[in-house]
Amino acid sequence: MRGVFPPITTPFDRATGDIAPVPFRQNIERLLAAGVSGIVVSGSTGEAALLDADEQRRVVEIARDAMTDGAWLIAGTGGESTRETIALSRAAAAAGADAVLVRPPSYFSAAASPATLVTHFRAVADASPVPVLIYNIPKYTHITLAPGLLQQLAGHERIIGVKDSSGDLKNVAAYREAVPQWTIVVGGASLLLTALELGCQGGIVGVACFQPGLCVQLLREFEQGHRAAAGALQERITPLDKEIVGKLGPAGVKAAMDAVGLYGGPVRAPLAPLSDKDRERVSALVRGD
Repeated sequence: MRGVFPPITTPFDRATGDIAPVPFRQNIERLLAAGVSGIVVSGSTGEAALLDADEQRRVVEIARDAMTDGAWLIAGTGGESTRETIALSRAAAAAGADAVLVRPPSYFSAAASPATLVTHFRAVADASPVPVLIYNIPKYTHITLAPGLLQQLAGHERIIGVKDSSGDLKNVAAYREAVPQWTIVVGGASLLLTALELGCQGGIVGVACFQPGLCVQLLREFEQGHRAAAGALQERITPLDKEIVGKLGPAGVKAAMDAVGLYGGPVRAPLAPLSDKDRERVSALVRGD
């Protein structure tokens, strides 16, 4: 598993607030045509926490119909109990997911210990019909998965990698050293080139939802040994990541998708829509102004 994977947004109908399947398929088809290696549904950028279990299964089904041969379909299936996470993972696999992305439970984060987290992830992997990627995203879970915890999970045949959204290069490097046999992808496009230089396999990055070509080209230039060209692309990508994805979240990514002719649409409450000023700023950043 290697490449650029957009953590695609979940499009909602402007009138009803329900999932809008037609623009969802169209978005996926355009992203795949741009050369991405797969699609991640029901992740943080996809507002997974605001989808019910049936909707999470539904986005996998819709995406499956739009996928091309060889592209990975990865579904976020993190839940607050081990039981729920297993159920979501099984449902995603039955709906067509090739792998699942599992964050640590977060509501009782103060009571979580390395031992309880290892037990949780092992139980999920034991029950999952498809490979598992561990998801480190302390911004939302308030839990940082230590490299040593990953090493305890490294022997499980169904756990194949980790997505690190810590934003910390030292953490990325520590992960790479701790589990050399795993796929490691970063969750921030600002770190994409450096992660590749550290030996990581790519990124699940929000910028790829609206500028997939830039991210894919960076990976290609790196693989061809064109360090200067890859560096120039990284300089273009970094402000898009920091200003749109990092500061504005799903609403910013959706506005950027609208700006490039994809369907972004509204976010789901309690997330708030962007102000007109922020929307204009997003459009200017996407245009390169």
